[in-house]
Amino acid sequence: MKAYKSIKTISVLLTAALVVFSSYATADQPYHYARNTYQSGQHTEVAYEGWRENDDGTISLTFGYFNHNWKEELDIPVGENNFFTPGELDRGQPTHFLPRRNRFTFDVLVPGDFGDSELVWEVTSPNGLTRRAYGTLRADYKIDNMIIMSETGALGAGSSDAETRANVPPVVALIGDEIRTVRVGQPLSFQTRVTDDGVPEPFDPMRRIRLLGGAAAVLATPEMVRNRMMMTPPPKPTVAKNNGLYLSWNVYRAPEGLKNVQELVHFDPPQVKPWEDTRPSANSPWSWLWVPPKLPEDGVIDVTATFDEPGTYLLWGRADDGGLYSDQYLTVNVTP
Repeated sequence: MKAYKSIKTISVLLTAALVVFSSYATADQPYHYARNTYQSGQHTEVAYEGWRENDDGTISLTFGYFNHNWKEELDIPVGENNFFTPGELDRGQPTHFLPRRNRFTFDVLVPGDFGDSELVWEVTSPNGLTRRAYGTLRADYKIDNMIIMSETGALGAGSSDAETRANVPPVVALIGDEIRTVRVGQPLSFQTRVTDDGVPEPFDPMRRIRLLGGAAAVLATPEMVRNRMMMTPPPKPTVAKNNGLYLSWNVYRAPEGLKNVQELVHFDPPQVKPWEDTRPSANSPWSWLWVPPKLPEDGVIDVTATFDEPGTYLLWGRADDGGLYSDQYLTVNVTP
């Protein structure tokens, strides 16, 4: 009987703690664009995230996008359906669009005297819908690290402290050549070294339970916590993220003319999703049940990629500590 009461007490404490943990939830709102969701067939919105000044006097204009599909990854080559104006059409934008919201995806460098100029990114999706994002130096679009951490959901309800404000992006470096050659079907193994300052503090559900559950919470086990979380509705804020360092490699550009690229490139192990997949069991930091992966002590992460079709691919690796990020790229020439 005493054991039963202890288990029941722990269960009650876990439930109470998870209710507190879910307190950032907001009421559902009948937004028109959120009434329906789609696996495929929809377009991508393009987004201007903001601008920031660099130490060398240049200015970075930052862009992202929102692919309305939950499954289909759109491929739109640079050209008449994916370009910048004025000036060069190719400003380093992606041609392979991952599902859903992808924030702060890439930067376009402009001179310090950009002034009142405007840089427009225009994308026409395969379904024929055209969207544009307008990069300007409007004062209300100026961003910094705190804004980035807030916009990606790393900060709860906009809160911060001195340690969080001092956070710096992780450092990511590809080990070896940045251009590789491999045959179709031949696994390509490569290594990436990732280091970070440990800020923000990585998400740990056990620590959260111990803080919120009181003395009896010391009897809780990871299995009990996860089972209780699986039975608890996830929060519904605009953006909520479980912080923690991870590295994710994905296709950034694929050979023009290829279809279903997401089915033609295979990563081992499966990569953490760098996009906001909010479904409870998704392998994404924005998922209710996601916890940061355990990384090697030396920070060297091994990944293998295999390609089913020839051509030149540009892979994108993002190291993210929950709040800030750094990117690395690998060009792969795939021969028949």
